[in-house]
Amino acid sequence: MHDAALLLVEVGAVLLGLSLLSRLADRFGVSAIPFYLLAGLAFGVGGFVPLEAGNEFFTFGSELGVILLLVMLGLEYSPTELISSLKQSRRAGILDVLLNAVPGAACALILGWGPVAAVALAGITWVSSSGVIAKVLRDLRRLGNRETPTILSILVIEDLAMAFYLPVLSALVIGTGVLVGGAALLVAVLVVAVILYLALRHGRVISGLFAANHSESLLLCVLGLTMLVAGIAQEVNVSAAVGAFLVGIALSGRVAHNAQQLLAPLRDLFAAILFVFFGLSTEPASIPPVLLPAAILAVITIATKTLTGYAAAATAGIGLPGRWRTGFALTPRGEFSIVIAGLAAGSGIEPRLAPLATAYVLLTVIAGPILARMTDAAWFRRWIGLRQQRVRTASDTP
Repeated sequence: MHDAALLLVEVGAVLLGLSLLSRLADRFGVSAIPFYLLAGLAFGVGGFVPLEAGNEFFTFGSELGVILLLVMLGLEYSPTELISSLKQSRRAGILDVLLNAVPGAACALILGWGPVAAVALAGITWVSSSGVIAKVLRDLRRLGNRETPTILSILVIEDLAMAFYLPVLSALVIGTGVLVGGAALLVAVLVVAVILYLALRHGRVISGLFAANHSESLLLCVLGLTMLVAGIAQEVNVSAAVGAFLVGIALSGRVAHNAQQLLAPLRDLFAAILFVFFGLSTEPASIPPVLLPAAILAVITIATKTLTGYAAAATAGIGLPGRWRTGFALTPRGEFSIVIAGLAAGSGIEPRLAPLATAYVLLTVIAGPILARMTDAAWFRRWIGLRQQRVRTASDTP
């Protein structure tokens, strides 16, 4: 079979398979991410049926998936919302870093992987999956709950923090040293500050350059600008993902809303390819040796992320049931963890990092939605009721 024909057959077969997996995941009310990762493992090196011609397509598709995920995140947040979230949840953000990044860094150091791998694994365990959490909140009809703004504030802080974290990690994994990493961080801070200033002061002018009501023109313009800025950002070691995120922040109003509607199908397509590619690049045989540390790390960071959400909700004055819902909702890790692991694995700093990240993401993405649904169980509600009764009794006792 000719190369072009083989490429079409392989990619077509994978996409059809992913569509069935997506329907299966939706049927059971869970995220499709673990299914996509498992599909990549099945068709990658050492899998059941390794792909031969589609590697280049999936490599570029995964890079485009990262860019689309980040520009869509930027489109969801206005500069005003970002600044408001920073003010309201800065303490929760600091607690989030301490409780969830430190275990990842400690795990890498205990395993003897070195400081660069520690920085990468800290990011993998730190950042929650915005995509999985948004789906869980929609499925459980909790978007209007009182604790939901607290959940979103923590996610906003984590997403914005990636604009500063990714340039530093990029500099470290390519071995350019602390000075270059510091310079990349400084550039990222300046660029973010400029983008936020322009979006706050001149957001209407920037959005006015786009034809909001012309679908074809808007799609081409936003996608073209995103890829252009991402490429320039990558060239100056700021990270393509950060460049895409800042493009999304710079757009607002009707332009941002319409762009979200147009880009959503593309994001879903290439995000699926991103997860498949990560599975393709991981040998299944490399997972069992790191399964135990991945499971231990998952248990620890699920607990610490739950504590993070519980404490943030308590600070916001939310009741006991809402505190537990907040904590459990934040436990899944996903797209950002895969992006970070892919960045680190591509540099070859530690061959066991990618399989550990794969196992870790699989465990948290499966456990997260189960824990989120657990708060609606009758036994859990009874337990919450007993705790509230004990608190009231203790407060009434002289």
